[in-house]
Formats: sequence, structure tokens, C-alpha cells
Amino acid sequence: MNFQQELDWRGLIFDSTLAEDESLPTEVTAYIGFDPTADSLHVGSLIQVIALERLQRAGGTPVALVGGGTGLIGDPSGKSHERPLLDRDQIAANLAGIRKQLEPFLDFERRDNPAHIVDNADWLATIPLTDFLRDIGKHFSVNVMLARESVKRRLASDDGISYTEFSYMLMQAYDFLVLHERLGCNLQLGGSDQWGNIVSGIDLIRRVKGKRTYGLVQPLIATASGTKFGKTEAGTVWLDPQRTSPYRLYQFWLNTDDRDVPRYLRFFTDLGREEIEALEARHAEAPHQREGHRRLAEEVTGKVHGDDGLAAARRVTELFFGGRLSELSADEVLDAISDAPASELPRERLVDGLKLQDLLAESGLMASKGEARRAINGGGVYLNDQRQSDPMRPLTGEDALEGRLFVLRKGKKNYHLVKVTG
Repeated sequence: MNFQQELDWRGLIFDSTLAEDESLPTEVTAYIGFDPTADSLHVGSLIQVIALERLQRAGGTPVALVGGGTGLIGDPSGKSHERPLLDRDQIAANLAGIRKQLEPFLDFERRDNPAHIVDNADWLATIPLTDFLRDIGKHFSVNVMLARESVKRRLASDDGISYTEFSYMLMQAYDFLVLHERLGCNLQLGGSDQWGNIVSGIDLIRRVKGKRTYGLVQPLIATASGTKFGKTEAGTVWLDPQRTSPYRLYQFWLNTDDRDVPRYLRFFTDLGREEIEALEARHAEAPHQREGHRRLAEEVTGKVHGDDGLAAARRVTELFFGGRLSELSADEVLDAISDAPASELPRERLVDGLKLQDLLAESGLMASKGEARRAINGGGVYLNDQRQSDPMRPLTGEDALEGRLFVLRKGKKNYHLVKVTG
């Protein structure tokens, strides 16, 4: 199975410039651009990163373009208003973070088809404006540019579109031309929102070089419930472990909507067709057993964070949900329930022993001491995952996890964190 066939059966070809039943050339060098608006990629970028990985595995040459030049301008595609422009120092820091995250996926030392990382600031920040307008701008019709969907949408908005963003498609088209000349790129990949920019690059190469190149776009992912993929109540799910821990990434995939699991197994894992179809069949019969969810979480977390990251995520999951919270560090507990309500407690309040019922009431987990007593007597209150039976139990610093954290729980899932300060 070649690269094009694999993307096809996985449902990852939204559109392409290929004619019906036409195939990509035998030798493919393809690039994808990554926008350096942050120092980390997020899970929404994974579909593109993995596309480059699959291309290299199939024998093609992948090129990851990090937009140090275009990042100074901003892509209007899919945006309802102009983004704040980043300065060069921010762009440089973001580029470094993104490069680091691409390395687990792409082999830059491979003998036959090594991957490349390039920064388009190398050419966009050095070409004189008059040369760019004369040699590149003359090939673009303003009428055609105005017909692009991303431009029409912005023109119809109250904010309109600045000349800065209007010029973006020229810059991305020039990227394709430069990479075609320097690295022999003959294919540009991207999300479906990049279709207009990709076609512009193909047309520019045809006009300047008389060569045919190709474009292939992948679908933009939305969840079955209609929410934006990669967003949670806690915010964006990042690939940087300092922003989103391996445990949180693992839980993101583990909590995938049942309806999305079959698609995501095809999109984000390297599992073969037979194995995925078998998983899909078992998932359809018994989604409550969550076999597909677990396999998805394991495959993607391992791919992003390696064996050590996956092992850490599994450990926290097993201990936290297995009622063995005392075996976790305070930081691991905070990570596991980072979205729980939290309050602070001065350490001096614990010197003489703070009654459990008082802590429950003061934290807000219980409305009053009376409610706290009733809940404790009814067996529904837990401290650091241990069921409590004495409302008057005096708590000291030794009762807190690592002396700095109390985990209060009412019922099965109603948590509150009390952080000891001072």
C-alpha cells in the first residue's frame, strides 16, 4: 500500500488536484507548513504531523516548514478577524519548541529519504519587496484572490481584511516555489482550509517553471458532538508535556466520544487495517468495555511522549482510579484532577488540629458543618481517598499529602482540593 492508498482507506483525503483514478508520482517530496503562534503544537496538528510520518515510511521525503516568515503576517484562512502579530523573538522561541516536537515523528538521519525542517524566514525575510512584487506578484490576479473563500468571508465581515493578510497567499505560494527549486517538492499537504493557498502555489510553479505539482488536503476534524477537536473545558490539548502532561493527553483520548473512536483509530494510530477493523467491530458490539478508547489512548500517547510518558500516564490512571491515591505524589494528584475546585489553607490552622467537618464547610464542598456531619455519618465523605467516619477528626499537616494537599471528595466524583500554604 502506497502513501496515497493509505490516506484513502483511512478517510484522510478531503480533496486533491489529482484527476479521478490518477495517482501521485512514484517519487514524492511533500511539505506541510506549521504556524508558530505558540511554542507547542496541539493535538489538532497531529493529523498533519502523522501524514509526514506516513509519507516517510512509504518512501517519500517529508519537509516540515515552520513559518518563521509567514508567522509574522498571519494566515486569514478560517479566521474571523486578524490575529495579533508576533515579534521575531516570540517567533524564534516558538520555532524551537515546534522543532523539538517533530523529532519523535520524523527521521532526520535516514540515509535514503531523510526528513527536513525549514524556516521560510530564510527566504521571505531576505527577498527585497520590489523583487518579490516584480517576480512573484505579477503572476497573481487580484480578481482570483478576491474570489478565494477565506478572503470573501473576511471581506463580508465588519473587520474586513488588511493588505498584510491579503498578501499571505502570495507568500505561501512562494514557499512552494522555493521548496520546489531547493528540495524538489512536488506535493503540498494541509488541512482543507488551506486549499486556496495550495492551489495558488501549484499555479505559481506552473507559470514560473512550467512544471506540474500537486496538492492534497485532509479533512478538518470535528467531534461527533459538534465541538472543536482538541479543545476541552480546561482549554487546548498541547503536545508539550509541560503544557499538557502525558496523563492529561492519555485522558483526552480515553474520554473520546464513542462515536469518534473508529475514525480516530484510523486517523491517529499506525495500526493496520485488519486490526483496526477488528477493534471497530468489537467497539460497535460493546463500546462500554472501552477497548477501542484504551487502544487509542495508548497508541497516541506513546507516539507523542514515548514509552516512558505512556508508562507514567498509565500509572497515574491506574492508581488514581483504583483508589490508591496515597501512592501518587501531590503533583500527580494535582495533575489528575486539575479541573477540580480548589482553595488554600494557612498551615498555622493545622497546628492544633482542624476538625474535618470545619474543613469541609470552609472549603465550600459542604454548605455547613451540619451537612458535613450528616454526609460523614452517611459514609459519603473521603479524605485523600479514604472513607471518613469521624466529623470531629483533628487534621494536622501530617494528614496532608506531602504535607501540602488535602483531597476532599463527596460521593463518587465531587472533588475539592485544599492546598496548604505557608
